Amino acid sequence: MMPSSKKRKVLITGAGGALGSLLVRAFRDRYQLRVATRERRDDDLFEGLEAHYASLADLETMEVLCSGIDTVVHLGGRSLEDSWDEIRTSNIEGTYCVFEAARRQAVRRVVYASSHHVGGFLPRARITSAGDELRPDGLYAVSKVFGEALGRLYADKHGLSVICQRIGVCRTAPPHRRSLWSWLSEPDFIHLTERCIEAEGVHFHVVYGVSNNTRKQWDDAGARAIGFFPNDDAERFVPQMQGHLDEPAFEARFQGGGFCADGFDGDPIRLD
Repeated sequence: MMPSSKKRKVLITGAGGALGSLLVRAFRDRYQLRVATRERRDDDLFEGLEAHYASLADLETMEVLCSGIDTVVHLGGRSLEDSWDEIRTSNIEGTYCVFEAARRQAVRRVVYASSHHVGGFLPRARITSAGDELRPDGLYAVSKVFGEALGRLYADKHGLSVICQRIGVCRTAPPHRRSLWSWLSEPDFIHLTERCIEAEGVHFHVVYGVSNNTRKQWDDAGARAIGFFPNDDAERFVPQMQGHLDEPAFEARFQGGGFCADGFDGDPIRLD
């Protein structure tokens, strides 16, 4: 580990959420952390850390939070489908403010928490990669497409180093059939994020955040390129999921599963 005086200064947005909490616990000794969250907590998660309670959509505040920071790990925002007003404010305006504040404060890198739902309507029957077309399965997914595009812009136009994590289903254990291929274990998520922070020579990069699942359907070349080699495999959970493996036929066609079915009123015949 680097001497304490040389620790990277890392800002984690959304630090009070499920994934943010994992990183705070894992990285509090490795990095010099600054944490930001919208809701106050009544536990000791942030004890001894520089903690801020703020809206991501406040550019002036985000500039203050990015001052002196080496890397921003941007997890903040709405993590599920919601109203357009909430998605726009939290995930679109908030993400713009993060990237713009990072640019103004000369941050080295932004690690952006995207989602596998940016390709939700891609067929599940084939292996896909980061170069495949984007087919979001909801407004939440659209906001993640926006964030990836914004990261590309800030990398190309402003020289910011950007890594987008297309995070799968990150839980202690895979919760449903679809997650047998899209599961990202908590230790693998921590390892992925550490590699996103530490990887050298990155201009713009997209990596699928998924464990080493037997049934995975994403090409992992992007993971290998930054030294992410996941260890866990959802297959070991299959025996305890017996009786819970059925999935409606429509949902089973697509990578987004139930997100594709939610509110669907189109013509399924036209979907390839």
